Amino acid sequence: MSSSDYRSLSRATVAVDSVDAPGSRNGDEELYLAGGCLWGVQAFIKTLPGVVFTEAGRANGASRSLNGEYDGYAECVRTRFDPAVVTVPELVAYLFEIIDPYSVNRQRDDVGEKYRTGVYSEDPAHLEQARAFIAARADADRVVVEVLPLVSYLKSADEHQDRLDRCPDDYCHIPADLLTKYRTTAG
Repeated sequence: MSSSDYRSLSRATVAVDSVDAPGSRNGDEELYLAGGCLWGVQAFIKTLPGVVFTEAGRANGASRSLNGEYDGYAECVRTRFDPAVVTVPELVAYLFEIIDPYSVNRQRDDVGEKYRTGVYSEDPAHLEQARAFIAARADADRVVVEVLPLVSYLKSADEHQDRLDRCPDDYCHIPADLLTKYRTTAG
C-alpha cells in the first residue's frame, strides 16, 4: 500500500469500538501496539514515560463482536501518548524490548496469529516513522513486525483490562523485571 493509499483512509472508515479515553487531552496521539499476549504488553506500556492511557484490545479483525470464531485480529494495546514526551520511534523501540521481532505468530509460549507483532495507527505519519525505525536497524531484513493502518479496533472485555495488576500471578510472556523496568514510584 502506498503513502497515498494510507492518506485515503479517513478517520471515518476506522471502526473503533471504544469511547474516548478518560483524561484525553488536546495534542495526545494514539498508536496501537501488538506484542503477544496483551496482558503483559499493557502492563509494560503503561509504565513508559509519556504514556497517558492504555486499553487492551483487538486490532484489524473482521468482526465487530468479541464473540465467535477468531477473525484475524491481533491482540494489541491502544496507547495514548504525549508526543512532547515520547515519540513514535521511541514507543516502537520500547516495544522491541519486550518482543522477539523475528518470530512470526509467536511470542514465547503464546502461539497463533493473534499473537503476531505489529504497529497500527490511523495516522500515516506514525506508520512512516515506525517503518523508518525498523528500516534503520541492522537486522531490518529479519524483522517481521507488521506496520499497517488501523482499520478496526475492539476494546477487549473488562476481565482483560489491566489484568496483571489484578492477577499478578497469571502467566506473562514478558519477564517480571522487564515489566517494571520503567515503573516510577510516582506512577
